[in-house]
Amino acid sequence: MDLHRAHEANAFAVAVAAEIPRLRRFARVLAKRADIADDLVQETLVRAIAAQSQFAIGTNLRAWLFTILRHARAAAIRRDSRSPIMPFEDVREPAVSGGQEERQAMRDVATAFARLPKAQQEALWLIVVEGLDYAEAARILDVPQGTLRSRLSRARDALKLGIGLAVDPSLPMAAAHDREL
Repeated sequence: MDLHRAHEANAFAVAVAAEIPRLRRFARVLAKRADIADDLVQETLVRAIAAQSQFAIGTNLRAWLFTILRHARAAAIRRDSRSPIMPFEDVREPAVSGGQEERQAMRDVATAFARLPKAQQEALWLIVVEGLDYAEAARILDVPQGTLRSRLSRARDALKLGIGLAVDPSLPMAAAHDREL
């Protein structure tokens, strides 16, 4: 390996390592459990290193890694669906009691987030938490930007409803509530 290639490989490794915290956060959204998320990140890193020659220098490394992560997650889901054993993700964690309002509010948000369809969770996470722009997120999710925006809008509305900041207009009490205001 010549000196130039060694430098490129080292720069790639440093850049990938810098993305690990973001990969872990996104994997946690997809997998819910930290141990499964860590396995996904490890699988992503192995795939990224193996496919390093396919990465176009100058393009968005984070988007490329997030795409690999989503593909690794999809492969794991397909693999789990063929297994007769119940996946760990489906086993409910015991409820944790807490007394502080902030902690309860965060639980309410997490619960409302968990109730969102996966497509909405992914869209919301990439835009709000990871701070990607719409074009990057749409590329990662492999959807048109309009679809991404629609998912975001529905996710935000569902979160507001889930944490009590909005009233469901389809419920009879919602119409009465609106008249009172």
